Amino acid sequence: MLNTGKLSGLTLFITGGSRGIGKAIALKAARDGANIVIAAKTAEPHPKLPGTIYTAAKEIEEAGGKCLPCVVDVRDEGQIADAVDKSISKFGGIDIVVNNASAISLTPTLDTEMKRYDLMHNINTRGTFLVSKMCIPHLRKSKHAHILNISPPLNMNPNWFRDHVAYTMAKYGMSMCVLGMAAELRSDNIAVNALWPRTAIYTAAVEMLSGSTEAKKLSRNPEIMADAAYAVLSRSVQNCTGQFLVDDDVLRQEGITDLDQYASDPTYKGDLMMDFFLDESPHDGFNQGKEKSQQAKKLNGKDNIEGIFTKINSHLTPEIAKGTNACFLFVVKGDEDRTYYVDLTGNGAAGKGKPTTKPDATLTMEADKIEELFDGKLKAGDAYMSGKLKISGSLMKAMKLEKLMKLLKAKY
Repeated sequence: MLNTGKLSGLTLFITGGSRGIGKAIALKAARDGANIVIAAKTAEPHPKLPGTIYTAAKEIEEAGGKCLPCVVDVRDEGQIADAVDKSISKFGGIDIVVNNASAISLTPTLDTEMKRYDLMHNINTRGTFLVSKMCIPHLRKSKHAHILNISPPLNMNPNWFRDHVAYTMAKYGMSMCVLGMAAELRSDNIAVNALWPRTAIYTAAVEMLSGSTEAKKLSRNPEIMADAAYAVLSRSVQNCTGQFLVDDDVLRQEGITDLDQYASDPTYKGDLMMDFFLDESPHDGFNQGKEKSQQAKKLNGKDNIEGIFTKINSHLTPEIAKGTNACFLFVVKGDEDRTYYVDLTGNGAAGKGKPTTKPDATLTMEADKIEELFDGKLKAGDAYMSGKLKISGSLMKAMKLEKLMKLLKAKY
């Protein structure tokens, strides 16, 4: 997306901007000649993650912007107040706030330590609220005031709560700030919106979380979020507020249809890993949960999972097998002798036991999660990123399951 100069001379206050998506947004705005305040706590190099507020500031100024790096932990009210004061002193005002700082822990209730719970809620929800609160008096003086939260659309599908309720609550807290503040600040001509990625975004943090560099092939790079954020922040305050936006939707609205340019690995042409919180179709509350409980009953007194693989076997065709060309072994977590397979290296076969072909990928999951995977309630990429799915072997081949299940679902 080409820079238009619309952000020239404006001041952006960006939290967590020393690396990743935050820094990408800062660099995009800097190319317009914007002033950037990097409000992040990384003053010293992280042992595993590259970048500090000072290295980010150097890159921003080299890109054409002006930068004020501020050591800020968004949990600390005093540090935020100091950074806001320094911003006003150096740049004369604040026009745009990007609430990007976030903490993540994809753990179920019993595995979530309260210090981790507090960290996520204090950074994600409280930090977003507090930074916005402190910047609003200055945003009111701007003629182009925006608040943009890097947070997902509010989606009450229990799917997004049951496996990591603490994290979901913390991210949705950021989105609820959008919902409330957009209405509250409309009369002040302050636009408040949320932006979320369609696919996994490959950053050093994602690499560390996934534990695999192969995740790069299945992701887009942070520039897609930067371009989408730039488009949103360039829009009229009056005509763009209170919206929950997705990066590729925003770019299509801007006339950008070539999304391959954002691929982290341009040589990879397969399916990408979808991000959290986005459903392919609308969710009807807890009714789908009731349907799931009905589906979880035993099929004719037989093993429910065995019935699923028997059903898959009956719908496999040589064309489907050729399109995937991989062999998968499924292991029920905690029961190594309970295995199932989908072999798509020949004419296609599926069933209980182990395949005669060496598996390209071995997938280990809880029994109920295997059911949800093939029922369409759980995506392979989401399951992997949240720890519900363990993969050994080829991650790329394993991610082909998404396309396979869509094909099979159409035949059911």
